[in-house]
Amino acid sequence: MKKYLLGVLVLILVCACSTNEQQMTLTGSIDGLKKGTVLLQKIEDTVLVSVDSVHINGDETFQLSEAMEEPEVYFLYLRLKNGDLLDERIPFFAEPKEMSITTSLENFGSDAKISGSENQDKIAEYNKLIKRYTDRNLDLIKSELEAMQSNNDSLIAAIQKQKNTLRSGRVLATVNFAKNHSEYELAPYLMLTEAFDVQVKYMDTVYHALTPKIKDSKYGVELESLIAERKNDLD
Repeated sequence: MKKYLLGVLVLILVCACSTNEQQMTLTGSIDGLKKGTVLLQKIEDTVLVSVDSVHINGDETFQLSEAMEEPEVYFLYLRLKNGDLLDERIPFFAEPKEMSITTSLENFGSDAKISGSENQDKIAEYNKLIKRYTDRNLDLIKSELEAMQSNNDSLIAAIQKQKNTLRSGRVLATVNFAKNHSEYELAPYLMLTEAFDVQVKYMDTVYHALTPKIKDSKYGVELESLIAERKNDLD
């Protein structure tokens, strides 16, 4: 009987440890926030749902947690004391470990500093790469508006051609980044969100470069399904 009880106790402890290993604990602070509710959200079946929340009353620090099986994109959201929701969310690549987000009430999204996730670190690298394309596109939009005001049709056509080339370059940069980071869950995620309309051959190239673990991940399975759907449409 004692051996049986000991076995049960060991099993409980093992399960508890396993659960802890698959838990994200998110701590952080929102400078300037006195009262409000911090919400942890994720997308389930195309619907954004709240999975945890904490009420802030005088202390701008918070702690949220979520049991999760694998790295996945979550969102940090804020409801103010009057019930109004901020217009911006903080997206981040969550991982089942200790993570931290610090930001401010005034610049909730842009001031966000996120740590504790390798996928998030790679997303930051990707955003830095893509910023060059974004900045150049803004310059072209400004030039295009000026050309439209002066009715310069030839210049408008030239600028539109540059914009198309830039758009293609951005997509290919995304494909290359995903391929070069095939051991991270962000690789199929980028293909699904930033390069979903690329030629299916590029999707195939990235998918086949993924490690077995990433192929079996949530975003890996979704990418495989998208490729199959796109190929079926071509038949």
